[in-house]
Amino acid sequence: MGRLIVENHAIRLNIPRTGLGLVLCLFLGCGNSLQRTATEQLITSDAVDQTVAGFDFTDLAGETVYFDTTYLKTVKGVGFVNADYIISSIRQQLVAARCLLREKRDDADYVVEARVGTLGTDQHEVTYGMPANNLLSSAASILPGTPTVPTLPELSIAKRNEQMGAAKIGAFAYHRDSGEPVWQSGVRQASSTAKDVWVMGAGPIQSGNIYKRARFAGSNLGLSFGEDGAESVAALPVDYHSEMHFAAPAEKTIQAVHEEADTQEAEKPKGDAESKPADDKKRQEPGKLGKATKDSLPIKGKSSPPKKPKP
Repeated sequence: MGRLIVENHAIRLNIPRTGLGLVLCLFLGCGNSLQRTATEQLITSDAVDQTVAGFDFTDLAGETVYFDTTYLKTVKGVGFVNADYIISSIRQQLVAARCLLREKRDDADYVVEARVGTLGTDQHEVTYGMPANNLLSSAASILPGTPTVPTLPELSIAKRNEQMGAAKIGAFAYHRDSGEPVWQSGVRQASSTAKDVWVMGAGPIQSGNIYKRARFAGSNLGLSFGEDGAESVAALPVDYHSEMHFAAPAEKTIQAVHEEADTQEAEKPKGDAESKPADDKKRQEPGKLGKATKDSLPIKGKSSPPKKPKP
């Protein structure tokens, strides 16, 4: 025998799946979803997250990168999830791959460009029975003197409503000066679903990608129906969906920062009085003086012996 346990305002069903229909028949009722704005935002943003999570920018690790958002436009009326969310998601993936973002194009060696092909939702509804209609009312209005016939309500055994959010995003990278291609993601697309089911008026039973487990009118059922998750992608150094603490920059990143600082220092204009030969501008590391420089340094407290002439 199954048990129905109510604990902490959450319903947990410890019954086999085949007995779910019998339980619902004992608790016949009527349920409806009044607002679906949050659901639409969840499935749309989840589709974007799945798509961007597959971008692997590790080929540009340690390099200065400018993210070009020219072709990511915010469209009014599309919804809360728009170009701004996509731009921030891709920037997060770039930073996680140890790319050095620059706000100006001229300050970067490489350019990453992205585009959006699809961003929206679809909804499908199936009624197993007779949907609400006003056929009798329309027919009665033809005959004069006929009393008004009300609209027939919905008479259904079960009803199913499914929402799907889809995103299609592409990105590529190239060298800023030469224009040589460096990397491209290919066209990636992903979808996320939210499903509602009513049986004999009881519901909605909610399932889909945005729910970890099936729910009954907002409460966890503790059942999993084996929903298909996100598209599997290759393992990346940093998981887009997980929290990550970056303890210290990578060795390549530190080296790139020092090289950039040295280049900027060398390009600074100097007066004639401070001008030096090109050889003197080279940075000498401590303890690694050149041979000629080391031989030319006098020893403190001693005079340099004269050189003997060669025979």
